Amino acid sequence: MSKKVYCVAQFLPKPGKEAELFAVLQALEPNTQREDGCLQYLVTRQIASPFAEGESYPIVFNEIWQDMAAFEAHCQRREIQQFFETQCVAEDGLAAKWNVCVYSDEPENYDAAEIRDAAEIAA
Repeated sequence: MSKKVYCVAQFLPKPGKEAELFAVLQALEPNTQREDGCLQYLVTRQIASPFAEGESYPIVFNEIWQDMAAFEAHCQRREIQQFFETQCVAEDGLAAKWNVCVYSDEPENYDAAEIRDAAEIAA
């Protein structure tokens, strides 16, 4: 298992703004990919397939970070905060909605057995 953090950041562009929002998001890639702890940072757009007919916002960042500290440092960068302020929160921004979630590849309570065993040994 790892301490990696997986982030899926989805964006629903305002009508007619998909290409423009995609370009703005692509512009975030070069600086972010140079950040310490950034393992993957790639903006993608949904495409049609009869084998993948699920619902999603049409633009998605697929991110992998070394750990939570690296992800949180990224979120605090001025460029990233400015993007959310100007493109998501601002009335005249390009995004109608957005959804950012983080995930772990570790099972819940992954270290619990190790902690219990250590406590039993100490007793």
